[in-house]
Amino acid sequence: MPNQSSSPSDLVRVEARALEALAERLDGPLLAPFTRAVSLLKGCADGRHRAILLGIGKSGLIARKIAATLTSTGTAAHFLHPSEALHGDIGAVSAGDVAIALSASGETEELLRLVPVLKRLGVPLIGFTGAVNSSLGKASEIALDCSVTEEACALNLAPTASTTVMLALGDALAVEVSRSRNFQAADFADLHPGGHLGRRLTPVRELMHSGDALPRVAPDTPMTEVIYEMSRKKLGMTTVLSQPEGSLLGIISDGDLRRLLEREGPHALEHTAGEIMNPRPVTVEPSTLAPAALGLMEQKKITTLIVTQAGEMVAEALGVVHLHDLWTLELP
Repeated sequence: MPNQSSSPSDLVRVEARALEALAERLDGPLLAPFTRAVSLLKGCADGRHRAILLGIGKSGLIARKIAATLTSTGTAAHFLHPSEALHGDIGAVSAGDVAIALSASGETEELLRLVPVLKRLGVPLIGFTGAVNSSLGKASEIALDCSVTEEACALNLAPTASTTVMLALGDALAVEVSRSRNFQAADFADLHPGGHLGRRLTPVRELMHSGDALPRVAPDTPMTEVIYEMSRKKLGMTTVLSQPEGSLLGIISDGDLRRLLEREGPHALEHTAGEIMNPRPVTVEPSTLAPAALGLMEQKKITTLIVTQAGEMVAEALGVVHLHDLWTLELP
């Protein structure tokens, strides 16, 4: 039992040691049941079934967080309070769901009273418990060992290290299920449309300037009109599109104009768009996420990207995304 005079750092180290022990078990005897739990939960990705998280007290709070993590990483999940389940809310559970019950002792009365109901419904049970030989451990189809040798609490009583281990194991389970389903950043973006995460995961199709806002000129456009189009659209560039097809031929940027003027002075205005355009503009697909687009701009040292559909033999300019559009998202 930790000494009551332990420093805050000593108490944190108690939890760190508990996590190290969990990691060692996952490299050993816990790996097989953990892998079975992952396979069981993959079935909750069909849109019809869910993971049902159960727990009382501190374990219930951890269960709520695990349910949220599962949901945000593509596995439908729901927290159900065991006491409420015993008084009618069990009706929210159906065959094909998977129950995950959390109890450090494995003897939580409300959870154990639900076990026969879950079995009658044909709902498999995964137990998170510090005692795999407990009533909950024995009743579970898969028992995951969350045991700790000590709590960080000075009295070795308050759930501290044990709930940390449960939380870490739940995170590992959610992430591994997500990985096994090939859950991608674009899928994550669909589930997080708001807040800072949502902004970071915005695809360029939602940021690009398109339609009338897209700067465009034909290859035979005189330079005076090219400059007018660039000034009017205020993006520091213009696309050069074929006529009448409208396929992307190239791009003219402020830098291209500046270099042309440095080379040719007043004779620069005697050219057409097609004569001075860059025929190899940097393009991205509409589904490209904002951080990737920003990284590409920084790598290429450019301020705009042309958005085109992937795989087209003749690319159509769907839009253009500007560096300032990405800065407004407060990307890292």
